[in-house]
Amino acid sequence: MDFIDYYKVLGLEKSATAADIKKAYRKLARKLHPDLNPNDKEAQKKFQQLNEANEVLSDPEKRKKYDQYGKDWQHADAFEEAKRNQGSQGFNSGFGGQRTYSGGGQGFDDSQFSDFFESMFGGGGFSRGGGGRQTSQFKGQDLNATLRLNLTDVLESQKQTISLGEKKIRLTIPAGVEDGQTIKIKGYGADGMNGGPKGDLLITFEIFNNTRFKRLESDLYSTEEISLYTALLGGELTVETLTGKVKLNVKAETQNDTKVKLKGKGLPKYKKDGQYGDLYITYKISLPTNLSEKEKQLFNELSKLQ
Repeated sequence: MDFIDYYKVLGLEKSATAADIKKAYRKLARKLHPDLNPNDKEAQKKFQQLNEANEVLSDPEKRKKYDQYGKDWQHADAFEEAKRNQGSQGFNSGFGGQRTYSGGGQGFDDSQFSDFFESMFGGGGFSRGGGGRQTSQFKGQDLNATLRLNLTDVLESQKQTISLGEKKIRLTIPAGVEDGQTIKIKGYGADGMNGGPKGDLLITFEIFNNTRFKRLESDLYSTEEISLYTALLGGELTVETLTGKVKLNVKAETQNDTKVKLKGKGLPKYKKDGQYGDLYITYKISLPTNLSEKEKQLFNELSKLQ
């Protein structure tokens, strides 16, 4: 398998922060989305690599392994075990001769370790300190999938069935799942080697905002126009929320860009039953146009009073 530089895929340096990774992923995901590139196989390939890069680099533990072992990061635990044994017990290469590496000797660096590991363990077993021969077991490769939902689909938890080859997997999607979020289903990845455990299935969600609200985690944002007269004198305003219409009382002398909060009218919080974000509404004052002569006269009189 060719090595894929996940940092390069995201257009980032190795020093990138978690926030940098999230921002870069979301930007590229919108650009490379298969729905926007239906006949572009290269874009679809890049989109798949983008999801793989995000799945690894957005997880601190996986990122640490990737930074140290590159393409072999999934075998990091086995590498570490082999390194520990290197210092105290030596290895039988399995190719007709004993080659011993001691902790105080030269050993080998991490750049050599991948080839060493493949030659030592990829085709056979290993022995420890003259003991019985054991077969190395490796966890199977993780599989990646993308599931697309509308924003209104995450208002409640729901069950879906997805196809994975000949398998049908029924899963529960928690309410409030976010765009770009990845969940793991253990044991639904590729088969392991030499009796090792199966890999996992990693599902990344793409949430299409089919509403007029802007989303920020579990909170929602919108703007509402109010007339100059309502802003000055106060009045009643009916607004839409994701769960129905709500009447608001606009205070007299409301200023432009005034923001009000509708508590609990946002999205459900992920895996927090009964907890919801808020809806923030910003008032935009709409000035009257096409004034009649009488209206102009009245406004002139008002301006003199001021």
